[in-house]
This record gives sequence, structure tokens and C-alpha cells, in this order.
Amino acid sequence: MRELERRYTRIPAEVRAESDGKTITGYAAMFRKESSNLGGFVEEIDPAAFNKSKGDGWPDVLARYNHDDNFLLGTTHAGTLRLALDEHGLTYEVDPPKARADVLELVARGDVTKSSFAFRTFEDDWAQTDQGFPKRTLLRVQLVDVAPVNLPAYPDTSAGLRSLARHVEAPYEDVRELAERDELRRLFTRTDNRGPAPADPPRITPEQARVRLLALRNSPYGGQA
Repeated sequence: MRELERRYTRIPAEVRAESDGKTITGYAAMFRKESSNLGGFVEEIDPAAFNKSKGDGWPDVLARYNHDDNFLLGTTHAGTLRLALDEHGLTYEVDPPKARADVLELVARGDVTKSSFAFRTFEDDWAQTDQGFPKRTLLRVQLVDVAPVNLPAYPDTSAGLRSLARHVEAPYEDVRELAERDELRRLFTRTDNRGPAPADPPRITPEQARVRLLALRNSPYGGQA
């Protein structure tokens, strides 16, 4: 089973009045928007990332306040959760049960201002930002749930680091150690002390990254290559 990952967007969730009740709406994910620093790398979502989940009919996707099983708001199975893709990202509409009027009130008052989604990654890619910072692009994911959240947890980036380790064909522990020192970008830059790297294209091959990781591990200067 692939690891569960969570991300959130700062675009506010809203409450919309419908003829048969009230609905919470929002963007659970935004396309082509670079995230903040996730612990040594940034991330963005490709517009096709959710196409497989959509094509399968969004099977068994849940809406849960703060991703909590005790605060189930709706499901795609029952039709109380509806998902869609537009040019900006992944949108959701959920019809909470009457017992969750508290969540509706929190969103309406502005106490809950963010949305989040949980997913499993099946395909991603690694490159660089224009500033040479490692960037992961989510290409194909399985959507698990969406959620209005008030305090999004700091994302667990272990799955992303494992993906990078596979990409460079290196031990996960080595990649994690570089991430803890905020030095992942050194996999994407020169290690021969000859000044800044030339204007390479933003992508990097696994072979290039592996050579650079080996250079860092074997540096006679204690990792200061």
C-alpha cells in the first residue's frame, strides 16, 4: 500500500445556501502552483493528476472535517460529496448532515479557512525550479479524501523523499539526511567547487543525481563539497 500524503490550499472554503440545505464548497487542490518549502523541496500538481480518479468515478472518496473519521461530512458513494476539475484545480461540494451544523457555522464565520486533500501517489517527476530548488510534480494520484480544515498539520514528506530516493537510486536514509540539513538542492548542483552550475535545463536525470549524491557522501571535506 502506498503511503498516504496530505496537502492543503489557502483558498477559503465557503458555505453556499441551496434550496435543500447548505453546502460547503472549496478548492481542495490547485494546479501548477508551487507549494511552500516541504522540507527541502517544493511541489506542484499537474492538471492531469486526478484524471484516473475522475475516470473511475471518484471511488470511495470521503469528505471529513480535519480528516477526522468522527466528523464525516459526505461521500461520493452516497452523492453527498461532488468533485470536479476545472482549469484551476480540484473543487468539492459536500452536503453535511444536520449533526454537523457546527462545521457549517465554523466555515460560514471564517473560523475554518482552508481546504485539504489526502492522496496516494502513483506517478511523479523531479526537476528544479528556476532558482535550482528541487521540485516534485504530482502526475498521477489516487484521491482519498477532501476536507475543510482549520489547522492543517505540517505535511509528512517521507513519501516524497522516498520518491526522490527512488529517482536517484540512492538509499532513503541518505536523502532524508540531506533533507534534514536542507541540502537536497545539492543533488541538483555542481560538486566540484568550480563555481555555479551552467544554465542547465530544469530537469535532472537519475544518473546525474546519483553521481552528485555519491560525491557528497565521499567528500573529503565532511559533506562540504
